[in-house]
Amino acid sequence: MLRSLKDLFDTLLAPPLAGPGGGPGGGAALHRLHLATAVLLVEVMRADAECSAAERQAVLAVLQRRFALADDEQAQLLALAEHSAKNAVDFHAFTSTLNDQLSFEDKVQVVQAMWEVAYTDGQLSAHENHVLWRVADLLHVPHGAYINAKLRAKAAAGLG
Repeated sequence: MLRSLKDLFDTLLAPPLAGPGGGPGGGAALHRLHLATAVLLVEVMRADAECSAAERQAVLAVLQRRFALADDEQAQLLALAEHSAKNAVDFHAFTSTLNDQLSFEDKVQVVQAMWEVAYTDGQLSAHENHVLWRVADLLHVPHGAYINAKLRAKAAAGLG
């Protein structure tokens, strides 16, 4: 398990590979995109100091929906994301990756997915709200799109 995490981490540190049209190709760029997204989801999960099983499942569901990863790949990505989140000093490295590789619509979808994780336990803490506000700002998501993503996630959770 540690070897596979190390191999995945080494792959993430490799130089980016461009795909068709200059977007994320296979290999390292795609892995960095997966990791950056997963870390931001984990940051929301950790924000209220209670990482519930339901929140972990919500993160895994988002990873499955966005990236169509196998179960073992999801588990490895989540473990690496949790490790990276614990050691990160800020969100900049992760949001920069998303800014470089995602369209505006995709960034809004990431913000909505983060809201979905935040609302998994049926309540929103001030810390979760702050993390989401900060990440949306770093992703250059305008306030209106940020609020719409929040309302869609809240409605999907049956809270609005």
